[in-house]
Amino acid sequence: MESPEELASGLDRAGYLPDGGIATAAFLAVAMGRPLFLEGEPGTGKTSLALALAKTLGVPLIRLQCHEGIDATQALYDWDYPRQLMHLRVLETRGEVDEASLYTRRFLLARPLLQALENAPCVLLVDEIDRADDEFEAFLLEVLSENAVSIPEFGEIRASTPPLTVLTSNRTREVHDALKRRCLYHWLEHPSLEREVAILRRTLPGLDERLAVQVAEAVQKMRGLDLLKPPGVAESLDWARALQALGRTEPDVATLGAVLKYREDADRVIGSTIVG
Repeated sequence: MESPEELASGLDRAGYLPDGGIATAAFLAVAMGRPLFLEGEPGTGKTSLALALAKTLGVPLIRLQCHEGIDATQALYDWDYPRQLMHLRVLETRGEVDEASLYTRRFLLARPLLQALENAPCVLLVDEIDRADDEFEAFLLEVLSENAVSIPEFGEIRASTPPLTVLTSNRTREVHDALKRRCLYHWLEHPSLEREVAILRRTLPGLDERLAVQVAEAVQKMRGLDLLKPPGVAESLDWARALQALGRTEPDVATLGAVLKYREDADRVIGSTIVG
């Protein structure tokens, strides 16, 4: 890709409608070989951008879903102990016990980070890094800095081509500056009304334009109500699909379960008269 505009066109063909800021940040991450740190509210398209980047660049996507308590073993590698034990028993029957043969590549279970190092070029998606703890952040920073890992029983594995790493955060907690400094940073806002309408119509080709505008307008207003969980683009799409499935010509209260996930939010929206 020679420019942000060319990358934007590729993302568009992959089904992702970027604005200028997103296209520029993604282009620089590719051109500079730097990780891209995407932060924003849930539903702003962070994960979708990583998926579209992989499709646009024609490389595999490898995803590491972070969660509370995730550690290096879950993210990097583990040994296939049952197979090692079977192998050891076979060796014992032959009188050829060789412990070194237990730690060869065929017994190594590659988790997402190791898969990315071995299969680069690829897009490595580290999803919701804010859900992991400080120790995992420090470990991840080391891997991203070196693009290599050292396995005591096996040796070093280094990426011939560094993966394009995309990290996402919903900002449930602050991620440490050391990790952010290693990355290019972009904050993703919810899309504008025009862009959200375009996303709805692109993803749901049969959606009536008037209904797409009504859904987008209602969702935009909901985001200004200080809800427990403001709806993202995924919820807009679900709502539009639900209305399509029911043959509705405009949003209604009966379908709010497709876009709102808390009773308090539904009550607040109904009380606001955003939806009749």
